[in-house]
Amino acid sequence: MNDGKNPQNEKLSPTDEAPAAETTPAQGDAERDAAAVQALIAENAGLKDRLLRTLAEMENLRRRTEKEVADAKAYGVTTFARDMLTFADNLRRALDNVPPEAREAADNTLKAFVEGIELTERDFLSRLSRHGVRKLEPKGQKFDPNFHEALFEAHDESVPPGTVAHVVEEGFAIGERVLRPAKVAVAKGGAKTN
Repeated sequence: MNDGKNPQNEKLSPTDEAPAAETTPAQGDAERDAAAVQALIAENAGLKDRLLRTLAEMENLRRRTEKEVADAKAYGVTTFARDMLTFADNLRRALDNVPPEAREAADNTLKAFVEGIELTERDFLSRLSRHGVRKLEPKGQKFDPNFHEALFEAHDESVPPGTVAHVVEEGFAIGERVLRPAKVAVAKGGAKTN
């Protein structure tokens, strides 16, 4: 190179012969911009992922809350209903303690009294059913430990084994939950079912 100070031709070193590629200011800005765009794309993808996860969590929370509200409406009276089962039992016991022959031979006053208790029992069970409480009717059904409590086995040739032969105490359910299992006698013996 001739820079005016040394008029002689100088020999260039190998590093001087191939000058390093310099980036122009425009190329440097483009690389920085490309890196910035890539960073923004990555950040956008991360934010999108977080948003989708948050939306999914909110939807799950909404569903859980709806189920809890529905359960609270359906099963909110469970404790009260369970307490009222004793009242239903007492009405049934009162009616069962009046023998059929005594009903037939009774005067009009006693007949009216028994009919009043029967009406009270029907009305009470009707009011319970309006709140989702139903009486279990297990006699003749296959024994189900989810709804029945076996107290003893009864020899009964007329029904297949494992069938509820006798109900000792009525059971009740609210919705799909058991308030009180029916206390039953389960048949043994009898014809087998296929």
